[in-house]
Amino acid sequence: MTEEMIIAGFGGQGVLSMGKILAYSGIMEDKEVTWFPSYGPEMRGGTANVTVIVSDTRISSPVLQEYDTAIILNQQSMDKFEKAVKPGGVLLYDPNGIVHPPTRTDINVFKVEATKASVEMGNPKVFNMIVFGSYLKVRPILSPDNVEKGLAKSLPERYHKLIPLNLEAMQKGREIVEEVHVV
Repeated sequence: MTEEMIIAGFGGQGVLSMGKILAYSGIMEDKEVTWFPSYGPEMRGGTANVTVIVSDTRISSPVLQEYDTAIILNQQSMDKFEKAVKPGGVLLYDPNGIVHPPTRTDINVFKVEATKASVEMGNPKVFNMIVFGSYLKVRPILSPDNVEKGLAKSLPERYHKLIPLNLEAMQKGREIVEEVHVV
């Protein structure tokens, strides 16, 4: 099994954190992983993306041109990465701020109203964990136990009290992800 993915959005949406948690979760399962971030000089509001590869076998390069999965969190990223999803791959997106939803018919498209759900949960900071939970529902490549361990490993210890809230947000994401188009 090899999962090559990109997570892309604005800085401040938790894009890099989501990738880091995914990478640590893969390590907890004794998988080979790469975490390759890319972001502009802006701390918040600029574009950010991270390429993550989780594999049972050795990874030759962290640089990819096509992806098995794309998690898209803004229109700029949709414009740039929708075409880079491999045929039969997965595109998961939050429709908030997406003016032109995905149009490809040769990929599996899923939508998660994570912005809305995070507001309903009373904490917009769990947005990325709602998206992450949706991803794991669509592509269950990691065990829930190892995802929890990966979350604990990626968070500084002073934030470990937030792990239950993050797990709750991930569960919410599993519950609200919607199938838009499946090939």
